[in-house]
Amino acid sequence: MTETSQLTTTLVYKPGMVVKIHQKIKEFNAKGEEKERIQIFEGTIIAAKHGAETGATITVRKESDGIGVEKIFPIYSPVIDKIEVVRTFQVRRAKLNYLRGTDFKRKMQEKKA
Repeated sequence: MTETSQLTTTLVYKPGMVVKIHQKIKEFNAKGEEKERIQIFEGTIIAAKHGAETGATITVRKESDGIGVEKIFPIYSPVIDKIEVVRTFQVRRAKLNYLRGTDFKRKMQEKKA
């Protein structure tokens, strides 16, 4: 596969998508041996910056035990194993900052495929 065809087949991640991000984590055990595992972070994309550039990032938010957790992931980082799109919601904003507030929530409608 050529480099130009890889860029054209890349999926553009947009706010409102629910994604599963598989991230490689390196750990050291008591003996000092290095071990690599994959950790999954599932949440809603609330911001996507720089489109499909090499420095593109997405901000993903999820609720964990009633506490909001946000992570910023570089899309083309070697730490990211893969990104799966679970669902896509129809939104009218570029930044979904209203999902951060507890007093105001909008109901998002799922896109029909």
